[in-house]
Amino acid sequence: MHPSHRPPVLLVVAHGSRDPRHAATVRALARRVRALRPGLRVETGFLDFVAPSVPAVLDRLAGECAPHPVEVVAQPLLLTRAFHAKTDIPAVLREASERLPGLRVRQAGVLGPSRLLLGALERRLYEAGLAHADRSATGVVLASAGSSDPEAAAVIDGIAREWERRAGWFAVRPAFASASSPRTEDAVRALRAEGARRVAVAPYVIAPGRLPDRIVAGAEEGGADVLAEVLGAAPELAKLLLARYDEACGPAPSPALALHTLHGRAG
Repeated sequence: MHPSHRPPVLLVVAHGSRDPRHAATVRALARRVRALRPGLRVETGFLDFVAPSVPAVLDRLAGECAPHPVEVVAQPLLLTRAFHAKTDIPAVLREASERLPGLRVRQAGVLGPSRLLLGALERRLYEAGLAHADRSATGVVLASAGSSDPEAAAVIDGIAREWERRAGWFAVRPAFASASSPRTEDAVRALRAEGARRVAVAPYVIAPGRLPDRIVAGAEEGGADVLAEVLGAAPELAKLLLARYDEACGPAPSPALALHTLHGRAG
C-alpha cells in the first residue's frame, strides 16, 4: 500500500515509570489494540524513564516513510486532562513537527470520562470478588493518582457522583494518591462511618507504579473489604483507545463514549 493511503499510525503516549510493571502494562494494552484492529499500526512511546521516547518513535516513523509524509495520531494514555495532556505532550509533538517536515501529527483527546472506563472499573471489582448483589450495600472509593490541576480533580468528583447515581452503589467517593485529598484510607473510613456494610477500592489508574502503590497501601490501611486491580489491558480500555483514535481521524466524536450516556456496564 502506498504510504499516503495508509491509515494514520496510532502512537500510544505513556508517561513512563521506573517501575517495570508500568511499561509491561502499556505494551500489553497496545497488543490488545492491535488484536482488535489488525490493519492498524500501533506504536508506543514514553515521555520519561522508558525507551523508546516519543521523539525517537516519531523520528523512526518519519525516516521509514521518507520522502512521503507520515500521519500519526498521538493518543495520551491519560484519564484526565491535566499537565501532561495540556503542556508536556503538545510541546513534544510540536517540536517533532517543526523538526520533521514530513510528519503530520495530531493529538487525540484523553481517555476519560467514558462509560467504557466505568465498565472496566466494574469488571475489576467483580474480578476482585465483589458480588453483583452487593451493590446497594457497598461504598466504592474511586481512587486516582491525583493532580494539582483543579480541572482534573473536578472530573474525578463528577465521575464519582455519576457512577453512584447510575450504578446503584451505596455511595462512591473520590480519593487521591497525591496533590489532593482525601487519601484512599480516609475515604474508606468515611464510607464505613456513613454506614456502608462493605467498602471497595477501585483504582482509576491504568498501570502499576509509585502512586498506584499508594492506593494499595491506603486501601489496606483503611481496612477496605475489596481492592480491585488497576485498569491495565482491560478490553474496554483497548476499545476506548480505538474510539478516541477514530474521533481524532474523523469529523465528529461518538456520543456513546460520553459519561452522560452511561446506561449500565460496557461490554
